Amino acid sequence: MKNRYRCLIIGALAAIMPFGGAAHGQDTHSTILNVDHQSLVSGGDLHYDTPASRSEEGLPIGNGRVGTLVWTKPAALKLQINRVDVFATNTATNSFVERNSDYCCGVGLVDVDFVDFGDEVFPQERTQQHLSIHDGLLSMEGRGVSVRALAWNDEDVIALAIEDKRENPVPIRTNLRMLRPPVVKTRNHTATSELSTKGDRIILRQKFSEGDYYNSSALAVAVLGRAVKVKTVTEGELSLVAEPGAGAFTVLIASASSFSRSDDVAASALRQLDAASAMGFDALAESNRSWWRDFWARSFVHLRSKDGVADYVEANYNYYLYLMASSSRGKFPPKFNGMLWTTGGDTRTWGSQYWWHNVSSYYQGLLATNRPELMEPMFNLYTGMFDSAARAAREQWGSRGIFIPEVVWFDGLPPLPGKIAAEMQDLYLLRKPWEARSSEFRKFALTKPPHASRWNWKAPGKWVEGEWVVPDKGAGPFGHVVHILSSGAKIAFLYWERYQFTQDRDWLRQRAYPILKGVADFFEAYPNLKKGADGKYHLHDVNNHEPVWGARDTMEELAAMRGVLPLAIRASQLLGVDSDQRAAWQELLRELTPLPTNDDPDSLDPRKPGQPRLWTNGRKPHAYGDGTDRSYHTIVPGIHYDLSTLETRDDRLMRIANDSLESLFPDGINSQTKIDSLNPSPRSAALLGRSADVEVMIPSQIGAWGEDETVTLGRDGKAVLRNRLSLLEGPQAMDAERLGRALDAVQLALLQGVPAQPGGDPVLRVFPAWPAAWDAEYTLLARGGFLVTSAIRAGTVQFVEVRSRGGRECRLRNPWGEGVAVLYRNEQAGERLTGSPLEFAVSPEEAVVLVREGATPGEFRRNVRRIKEPDTTAN
Repeated sequence: MKNRYRCLIIGALAAIMPFGGAAHGQDTHSTILNVDHQSLVSGGDLHYDTPASRSEEGLPIGNGRVGTLVWTKPAALKLQINRVDVFATNTATNSFVERNSDYCCGVGLVDVDFVDFGDEVFPQERTQQHLSIHDGLLSMEGRGVSVRALAWNDEDVIALAIEDKRENPVPIRTNLRMLRPPVVKTRNHTATSELSTKGDRIILRQKFSEGDYYNSSALAVAVLGRAVKVKTVTEGELSLVAEPGAGAFTVLIASASSFSRSDDVAASALRQLDAASAMGFDALAESNRSWWRDFWARSFVHLRSKDGVADYVEANYNYYLYLMASSSRGKFPPKFNGMLWTTGGDTRTWGSQYWWHNVSSYYQGLLATNRPELMEPMFNLYTGMFDSAARAAREQWGSRGIFIPEVVWFDGLPPLPGKIAAEMQDLYLLRKPWEARSSEFRKFALTKPPHASRWNWKAPGKWVEGEWVVPDKGAGPFGHVVHILSSGAKIAFLYWERYQFTQDRDWLRQRAYPILKGVADFFEAYPNLKKGADGKYHLHDVNNHEPVWGARDTMEELAAMRGVLPLAIRASQLLGVDSDQRAAWQELLRELTPLPTNDDPDSLDPRKPGQPRLWTNGRKPHAYGDGTDRSYHTIVPGIHYDLSTLETRDDRLMRIANDSLESLFPDGINSQTKIDSLNPSPRSAALLGRSADVEVMIPSQIGAWGEDETVTLGRDGKAVLRNRLSLLEGPQAMDAERLGRALDAVQLALLQGVPAQPGGDPVLRVFPAWPAAWDAEYTLLARGGFLVTSAIRAGTVQFVEVRSRGGRECRLRNPWGEGVAVLYRNEQAGERLTGSPLEFAVSPEEAVVLVREGATPGEFRRNVRRIKEPDTTAN
C-alpha cells in the first residue's frame, strides 16, 4: 500500500488545550479529541501527475443532483453532465425490449477546446490534477493553462475558472453537444434534442416521451469575463468562442429537469446561470467550502497501521463519503451502474432500473456516518412507489401489503390488465403449467423489458426476419430475480434502522411503519406460504436470491420473514396500532419453519461427513433441476436483520454463523484471499467480531480483484481505475459498490449497536472487531441515537465518549472486560461502573466520558490530524 497514506497523531496537548476541545457543532464535537478534519480528509484526495488515459478515469465533481467526471484530451477539457432525475423512460415502457438499451441521467456533453491547431495544453509530461475532497474543488494545471472546477451546492451549476497564461493566446471554444441525433425513435418512444441560443448563452433541451410518460432536461452554458461569439458547428453542436486574451474567465454550466410538460426547464437552467453569475467563481468556491466543512465535521474515522494498510482504508473511506455527498442528495439515488459519472452518452450497462442488491451496497452503512440526508434519495425512491407496490402485491401474487421487487423502475411497477394479472398469478404460483400460457399473455410479455423482475424469465432475444423472438430461460416462470420476495424486507430493515439511529418517532409512524407493515402483510398473506404436515409454515417455489430458482424454504426468504416480522410487531407496539394484525404476525413467527441447515433431510446441500452444521440455501423440492449446481452455503442470517449478533446468547447459533462464514473460504482467510465487489463477507466478519478476518477482507475488497477478462484492470492487476471507481459492472457502469461495502464493514468493526434478536434494544460495543495492529480514533452514530467517540492504541481502548439524541439510557459492553469504568460528567468523576453491559443515563445536554479506573479523560486529550510521510514508492 502507498506509504503516502501513513500518518501520525500529534500527542496529547492537555497542558495547552482546555477540556472541551474544538467544537464544530453541538451535535458532533468531542470533549477529548480536537479533530483537524481537513487534514484527515485530504488523505483521500486524488492526485494525477499525468492525464487520464481514458474518460472513465476522469475526476468526479457533483452536488448530489448533478455531476460529471472531468477528463482531458491534449487540447481540451471534457465533461458529460449527468443528473439523478433524468430518465428516458419509465415503468410503462413497451419500447426497450433489448437488454441494456434503456438509458438515463445524461444531459449533454461540454468540451472546452483551448487551441485551433494542434498544440497540447494537457500534455503527458506537464499536466497536474488535484481533487480536494474536503473542499469539493478540482484544480488542473497544464501547459500555460490552469483550471479550477466545482459543482455548486446551492444550485445545479458546474463552474470552471480558467486562466490562460500562454504567451500567444488563441480563441477558446466552449462546445455544447447533443448525446444523440436530434430525433431518435425507438418503437413507441421518442427522444428529441434541440440546441438554441439566448443572447450569448447556448442551451440544449432534451425531451423524452412515450404515451403518458414525459421527462425533459435542459443544459445552459455561459462564459463570464470574456467577449464571446456563438457559432454553430453542426446540427448537434453549438460553441461559445471566447476572444483570445491572457487572464481568467469562467464557464458556467447549469441544468434542470422535470417530469411535467408545463415546466420550462430551459428557463430554470437560465435562472441558475443568473444566480451563479451574480456570485462569481470565488464566491461559489467559498460557499462550497462552508458546506463541505459542515459535512465533514459530523463524524470521522482516523486509522493507522505500521504497514500503511489502515491509512489506505481510511483514504478510501473518506473518498467514498465524498462520492455519495456528490451524487446522493437529489430526488432519486444515483444509479449503481455509472452513478453520475458516465462519459459515453446513453450507453449504460444494466440500463436504467434499480437492482436492490447493488443499491444496498451504497446505503447499508451510511446511517452510522451521521449524515442522514445522504439516505433520503433511497428512502424517497421506495416510499414513492408504495402505491404501485401495493397494487403489485395484489395483481402479481394475490397477496396483501406491498411487493418491492429486486429490480424496479424509479417509479415502481405498472398496473396489469385484469386477465393478464390473473394468469400471471396462476403461472408464477405454479397453479397453471408454463406451457399452457395463453397467446394473450405471450403477446403482452413480448415487449416488456427483460431486466424487470416480472419478466426476468426472458432469455436474451434476437431479431429474426424483422420479428423480435424471445425464448425463456428454460425454467418456466423462474429467472434470476422473478421470485425474489425478500428485497422488500431488506429495504424495510433500513427504514427501521433509520428510526433506531435517529430516535425519530414521527419517522417511525409516517415513513418506516407503512413499509414494515406492508412487507409483513405481504408475507403473511402470500398464497404459497402454507402449513405442512409438521404444523409449520413452509414457503414454496421461490428463489434464494439469483442462484437458486423455485425451491422450498429458501434461506433469503425465511430469514426475511424472521427479520421483518419482529420489527413490524415492535413498531406496532411502540405506536399502539394494529393489535389484531400484530397477533397474526406473532402467530406466523411462532409457527414458521426453522432456517434451513445442511442437516435437514431435504436440504439442497446435504451435510457431508465431517462437515459442521451450516446454513444452506433451502429445501427440496426444487422446481427446476436438483439445485446442486447452483447451491452454496450461505451467511444471510449473519449479514441481515440482527438474526445473529455478538449479543446473541445462543452459542449453537453463533457456532453455525462462524462455521458458515468459514465454509465460504475452504482455503482459509489469509493475505491471498480475494473479496469481490459485492461480497458481504467483510460485513459478516465484523458482525461476528472476527478482527483477523476484517484485517484481510476490507483491504482486499477495496482493491477489487477482477476475474473477468473483459474488465480493464488497473495497477497491481486489480480492476480499479485511477479515480478509485471500477468497471466491474461493465462498460460505462462505473461503480463504487466495493467502497460502500468496505465503509460498512469498517464502521461495524469500530462500533456496533446491536440487539440480541430482531426488534430488540441495542447494546453498544466499541472496537468489537478491530484488528490488533491498527490504531484508530472515530466519532460515529450508533443505534439508540448515540454519538460515540472513542480511541484505541496498541489494542487498548483509551476512552469512550457518548452523547445522546433526546436523552436516554445507554447500555455499553465494558471495553475493559472485568475492569472498573469511571464515568465523568461535566469533567467530574462520577459513578464507578462494573460488569457488562455498563448502564448509564445520558441527557441531551451532556457528553459523558468513560475511562478505565486509574485513568482520566485529560490524559487522552489531543489534536487529531494527519501528517504525510514521504512517499517512497513509485506511482
